[in-house]
Amino acid sequence: MSSISIIGAGNMARTIGARAIAGGNTVEVMARDQSKAADLAKALGDGATTGEWGTAPAGDIVITALLYDGVVPAVAQYGDALAGKVIVDISNPFNPTFDGLAHSEETSIAQEVAKAAPASAGVVKAFNTIFRNVLENGQPDVFIAGDDAQAKASVEAFIKSLGLRPLDVGGLKMAHWLEGAGVVTVGLANHGVGNLDFALGITELPV
Repeated sequence: MSSISIIGAGNMARTIGARAIAGGNTVEVMARDQSKAADLAKALGDGATTGEWGTAPAGDIVITALLYDGVVPAVAQYGDALAGKVIVDISNPFNPTFDGLAHSEETSIAQEVAKAAPASAGVVKAFNTIFRNVLENGQPDVFIAGDDAQAKASVEAFIKSLGLRPLDVGGLKMAHWLEGAGVVTVGLANHGVGNLDFALGITELPV
């Protein structure tokens, strides 16, 4: 099983943390507000711990469960403390009307994280196409993107421990299109599906 550190103490941190512990992984919670981190660790139970913001995470996999505009600054602040870690960006940089991306260039938060992180860190985009309630209660496919094969293998193993299926979409440049898929899910929630109780997935024809 995996050793996980979660930077953030919001709803996605809680949901991923709960599934991680249920899957037999260890979880450390780190947040700017130490009391929120402690409260979440206590709520998760089963040995979940807290770490001090900005110090070296205990986990081999570090999940940035933050709003998109806080991800790169947090990674930059952690700096060399993330050396050798696998960093998983789960954010969606939505524009104010939720029908496009906040960045106009063909980049992604994950690609910007890779620029800010130590060279020895591996960066993977994952979980951003899944609404929190579906991640909490369902069995959605988890699309991932990254350039580091070993980092992706670690994230795939972690996802499998959650009882979910990881699906590799390619290199880190594909994170831009995963963020676009996040926009598509919001469009479906507002129009074609009409609720948040779904996730994008792959249907394979029988052999």
